[in-house]
Formats: sequence, structure tokens, C-alpha cells
Amino acid sequence: MEKTTFAGIVAGLACIGISILIGEGGELGSFGDLPSVFIVFGGTVASTIVSYPGTILKSLTTVYKTAFKKKEIDLQKDIDLIIDIANVARREGLLALEDAVVNIDNPFLKKGVMLVVDGADPELIKNIMEAEIYFVQERHAKGQAIIDSMADYAPAYGMIGTLIGLINMLKNLSDSAALGPSMAVALVTTFYGVVLANLLFKPISKKLKFMTAAETQEKELLLEGLLSIQDGENPRIIKDKLYSFISRREIKKVEEGKESLKPETEEIPNGQ
Repeated sequence: MEKTTFAGIVAGLACIGISILIGEGGELGSFGDLPSVFIVFGGTVASTIVSYPGTILKSLTTVYKTAFKKKEIDLQKDIDLIIDIANVARREGLLALEDAVVNIDNPFLKKGVMLVVDGADPELIKNIMEAEIYFVQERHAKGQAIIDSMADYAPAYGMIGTLIGLINMLKNLSDSAALGPSMAVALVTTFYGVVLANLLFKPISKKLKFMTAAETQEKELLLEGLLSIQDGENPRIIKDKLYSFISRREIKKVEEGKESLKPETEEIPNGQ
């Protein structure tokens, strides 16, 4: 589980709760209203169901799980793997990569290596792999669009709930003692809608977009490496080319790590 997502949501709720409690006369109980819950939660879900076909809505649970799932993308590790494959291809030829496929866990890379082994045209390999990248982005975009819609609907239903509360309040203007509590309940729905949109829906949508961008970058790196291997480029050249995908700070960190692993050579005094 990706702890930062869960921790961020909990921290946000905690900040809201603390701010309510430390306010003058603040009570958490005054922010609980069952009709408001029905209006905001129920209305948001209902509008989302109307907006999208059932086949896409079925993936919503999977989309939310993805946001809480820990998935690390290590571009340096990918570069090292590509260089290893390039060294094998340089020493033993492209056909020797068929044995190396067994040890590759990444399905995208495995598919590309097999296309190289099969002798597919470089342009064909590029088209096939880029098509896979494109459709991955499209699938992810559908799930993100649902969450973006929910982020729009939640505040809108909060306003609807507030309007309903105000209408009911105006019907009972003769009871001045009930105006304050009625107004407070009317505003609770807006509170629910804004909190849902800005603490749950929008942040998760942004995180999913970031994860899609990171996955796309990884796939583009792997594709560039595969095409370079097929073209017979020197592994050192391939490494320099793939380093353009990562920051200079990360490159420096890797190089410093490699230097620290080198065995120290004992200096020989002059004259011996």
C-alpha cells in the first residue's frame, strides 16, 4: 500500500477536525447531518452513473486501488537492464536475447525484446510499442475522467443541499430561534462537497495522472533502448542516450555510488 496517499487524506481530515475543535464553540457533532450526506454522496454517485456507461464504471474500484497501490518506477534500474541486454546482443548477437527474455519481468520490455529477436522492422516495432503506450494512456485517462467528474459534481450537490436547506429555513421565518441552526445545517452540505472534491477526488486524480506520466516515461525509455540495441549501437552510447531521461542529480548520485564501490588501490612508495 502507498502510505503517503492514505497519510495525506488522514492528515487533511485531522486538520479540518482540529480547526473545528479549536474554534470558538466548535463541536464536531454540529458538522454531522445525515440528509446532507445523502445529497452530496448520493447525488455525486448518481450523476457519475448517468455520465458514463456501466463498462467504464466497473473499473472505478480498480482505479481507486491503483492510487493507493505502491508502485515504484526505477529508471536507473531500467537503464542498467537495457545495458545488460545491449552487452549480450553485442557479444552474442540479437538471437541470443531469446534466452535473456526469461529473466525479464517487465511485460512491455519482454514484448519488445521478442519483436527484436523475431527480426521485425524497427519502424514496425516502434509503431507497435507506441500504440501500446497510447492505449495505456487512454485506459488510464478514462478512469481519471470519472474522478474529475466526481470532483465537479460534489461541490455542485453541496450547493444544491444548501439551497434546499435555505428554502426550508425561509418557510419557517416565523420561528427566529430556529434560523441559526437551520442555516448551519444548510451550509454543511457545501462543506461536505468542497471537502470531498479537494481532499479526495482532485488529489487522487492528480496522483493518477502523475503515475501515468511516470509509466509513460519508463516505457519510452525502454522503447528507445530497444531500438538502439536493434540498431547495433555501442552500449556506452546507449547509456548516454538513456541518461537524458533522468535528472543530472540522479546521474551524479549513481556515479558517486559506483565510485564508492570501487576497491581502493594501495599506493606503492617511490623506489620500490
